[in-house]
Amino acid sequence: MESLAGRDFESEIGSTALLNSFLLLAEAVVYFSVMVTLFRFRNRIGLGVFVCALGVMHFLESYLASVFYVALPFGMVSPGSAVLFSGKLVMLLLLYIKEDAATVRQPIYGLLLGNALMIGLVLLLRLHAIAALPDGRLPDIGFIDEMGWLMVWGTTLLFVDAILIILLYEKLGRYLRRARFARILISVACVLTFDQVGFFTALHFVAGAPIAVFFGGWFAKMAAALAFSGMLVAYLRWFEAREISVPRGLTDIFDTLTYRERYEALVEHVGRDGLTGLLHRGRFDSDGEAAVQASLRTARPLSLLIIDVDHFKSINDRFGHAEGDKVLKAVAALLGEMAGAEDQVFRIGGEEFAILCSRPHSVARLFGESIRNAIKTSATTSRFELTVSAGVSSVSETTRSLADIFALADQRLYKAKSTGRDRVVGEPVGHEADTAVAWAKPARL
Repeated sequence: MESLAGRDFESEIGSTALLNSFLLLAEAVVYFSVMVTLFRFRNRIGLGVFVCALGVMHFLESYLASVFYVALPFGMVSPGSAVLFSGKLVMLLLLYIKEDAATVRQPIYGLLLGNALMIGLVLLLRLHAIAALPDGRLPDIGFIDEMGWLMVWGTTLLFVDAILIILLYEKLGRYLRRARFARILISVACVLTFDQVGFFTALHFVAGAPIAVFFGGWFAKMAAALAFSGMLVAYLRWFEAREISVPRGLTDIFDTLTYRERYEALVEHVGRDGLTGLLHRGRFDSDGEAAVQASLRTARPLSLLIIDVDHFKSINDRFGHAEGDKVLKAVAALLGEMAGAEDQVFRIGGEEFAILCSRPHSVARLFGESIRNAIKTSATTSRFELTVSAGVSSVSETTRSLADIFALADQRLYKAKSTGRDRVVGEPVGHEADTAVAWAKPARL
């Protein structure tokens, strides 16, 4: 009778161990499937989704490794350590294989600093005078504190693990380049063994884990290494390189917002000069003509400044085109800083710039002088003096198109160049006043 009861008990234990083994395998398959799906769609939804999922699972992994154990034929095993941690290590290896080591460090540093932040906040939380909930419950700060230190230790080990698995994977590549499964399996198994020793040491002193946990965990991690390595090789061979078509309409609000932002950025970029980022000549022709017609309709002042870098060819000849490009970008940046909110700044030629501004002629000419002085006194270069010349014209009864004001401003720019450079030429002072009165008359009709 007792013998029969003993056999029934052993049978029950065996059935439980078999069920636990099956559940651990199912957990590994679910974890791997979800994580590689997030990784597979990284180009569509961003790699951050995959990295955040790793971070979220890190807490559950540490919690399970400290308190949640199941019985298997070879000992006590925690799903957190055997499944989740082993899976995370394989995910980091996948990240390295398909991306690079610089990408691998991001989740590790994020976890390490996040754990340190959690411990720091817990130290502050201890200073609170805690009020009990209506049912008398109080927070277990000690448990959170204990978890925090375990997570920091686990993440520190993970940092070392990630370096070791990358180095070992690369080293084995000399001998097992064509045997990818063996290369991955050996790398994962060796690093998991190292980690089991390190993590169990902390677990033993913090949570009092028995030695049976070490051996049970090691056997389980070796089984996990075998399962995850097989799934990783299958994924890399049959799924990673295959194109996945997403049905039309299968999207989300973030995808829509991303498309809109990129479309708006593209629209903003179109029509800009590649070197300086200013609006280019094509935009000058279209936007300038529209601005002139708007000025004629509303009688609002509109002036054009054409600005040319003095002796630019000699800068290129003496110091090289790289220095010339540096000068152009510096001038463009200064013009952008000095321009008002309604002003439009263009690069219309090699070293020639234009500014359309809603200012009367006299104010626009003063604006040109401010630009000339600012460029002359700027610390753009110490190798030569940098100056500009400018011609200024405005919409008036005699200049009623973009071509008219451009021709007049260009004429005055030529005069500035031919009379010594480093100067701004505009309407003669007396004639300017007469022009302003004449131009104001249509607005009063």
